[in-house]
Amino acid sequence: MSETWLFHSGTIFDGHNVLAAGSALAVRNGRVLAVGPEAQVRRALPAPKNEVSLAGRALTPGFTDAHVHALMGGVESLACDLTGADGPDETLAAIASFAATHPGGWLTGGGWTMSDFPGGTPTAELLDPLTGATPTYLINRDHHGAWVNSAALERAGITAETADPADGRIERDPQGIPTGTLHEGAMDLVNALIPAPEAATLRAGLLAGQRYLHSFGITGWQEAILGNYAGYGDASGIYRELQDQGLLTGQAAGALWVPRETTLASVPSLVKDFLARRKENAAAGFRTTTAKIMVDGVAENRTAAMLDPYLRSCDCAPGSPGDTGLRYLSAEVLTAVAVALDAAGFDLHLHVIGDGAARMGLDALEAARAANGTTGGRHHFAHLQVIHPDDVPRFGSLGLSINAQALWACNDEQMVELTNPILGEVRTGWQYPFRSLIDAGAHLVMGSDWPVSTPDPFAAIHVAVNRTDPDHPEVAPLVEDQAITVLEAMRGYTAGSAWVNRDHAGGNLRPGARADLVLLDADPFSIPSRDLHRVGVELTLASGHAVFTRATAGV
Repeated sequence: MSETWLFHSGTIFDGHNVLAAGSALAVRNGRVLAVGPEAQVRRALPAPKNEVSLAGRALTPGFTDAHVHALMGGVESLACDLTGADGPDETLAAIASFAATHPGGWLTGGGWTMSDFPGGTPTAELLDPLTGATPTYLINRDHHGAWVNSAALERAGITAETADPADGRIERDPQGIPTGTLHEGAMDLVNALIPAPEAATLRAGLLAGQRYLHSFGITGWQEAILGNYAGYGDASGIYRELQDQGLLTGQAAGALWVPRETTLASVPSLVKDFLARRKENAAAGFRTTTAKIMVDGVAENRTAAMLDPYLRSCDCAPGSPGDTGLRYLSAEVLTAVAVALDAAGFDLHLHVIGDGAARMGLDALEAARAANGTTGGRHHFAHLQVIHPDDVPRFGSLGLSINAQALWACNDEQMVELTNPILGEVRTGWQYPFRSLIDAGAHLVMGSDWPVSTPDPFAAIHVAVNRTDPDHPEVAPLVEDQAITVLEAMRGYTAGSAWVNRDHAGGNLRPGARADLVLLDADPFSIPSRDLHRVGVELTLASGHAVFTRATAGV
């Protein structure tokens, strides 16, 4: 028998606006049955199985995370999980504890924080006493670098004579000897040797990731990389399997990964492959209409693509002329890929961190528009850390969406210690310009990039509205005039992200919409903005069925 629900006597946000006081909402057969004045809704559903008085709380559509790595995060949570470690001592203690109970094979996991270690580059010397002869590979929380021990370096044959790959860098001491941190493509020198996770591990990881996302009210998401990256292969088969078995309770979509080794000559075969995979996934009910392109790296390890060189953090003087980060595809190849995939009906999802990457991406999308006209592609740029002011208006004129990971837009420890010093004062002031981009006409969608950072929407919404670290409100805001409103952030995390995922039945609470609902423990529209990060989830419904319930929910 289908669950029926009636919610009343509190704030109801429908994905676009807060409804009038006295509104109620009814659910039947996994869909929103009625929304409106309570008396009218009660007539539509006179005897609900579950009746909830909101009593100062709020009801919202399920959140859609437009940039997440659900499978990767789930798998890593089942390995050596360092995401909860606070500081270097806790990190090392967690590694030692895991190593003591998991002897043999490879020791893998991740989630360590760069700012916990000098220069953001921990060493094999720290790992070796804890891990001994067990080769160890621990990816950092942003998944753009890995920490390895001496056994792993030896297994991979990485020495002072090993050249840096074109898309990465081996961290070295003054004598050129590898120290134990591998950036970007250099990670592949080691992860290529690690046995691929078994299907059962991937399946368990995705289910664990789904449960975790549901606990934060997330009922839909975009798996941001489906392809060979950081030791993982294409997870589409796992998604298809869980969808077929009825175990995929969230509305998942996926982004097919454009390999960094793509060339002009390989673009036609890339498009052919993507079309075949999109068709196969669609037949199984898994939507993969998006293509993911990583244009550059990240700022804190100097791999984000910048228009001008990074500063030397020691004295804020300009670095060498070539110190402008990495560009994983040439401008010529990026443009060819964008034009071809746009013509083939794919939505482009571009990772851009530096102002140089943003400009490359904008130029490529401009070329696609010139070649193909308006195709209806829901193209979006993720992260958007540093945008040159001259490029801000182009987002609106090209009809692009900004896929904001707003949690990073604050002066947290990593920003203050590692990033701002190498950007300098001017570029620090260009970071995460969400207000300017929205005002220029860009469409807002939101995501977390979990396991890079917490998937909690209200942690990100707090920063988007306040531009301060929730744990350190005393620290000055980061570019305070780029703050957005609670309403804008809530729209971005619900209707906005569902739209970019092409989830036409989600992201809103209109009659006929899929009943993906979240009961919050407070009303984010009425509490002080300094308390937004405290808002939690009491109940999550996916297609009208409870997929998460907090013990104190009282429903």
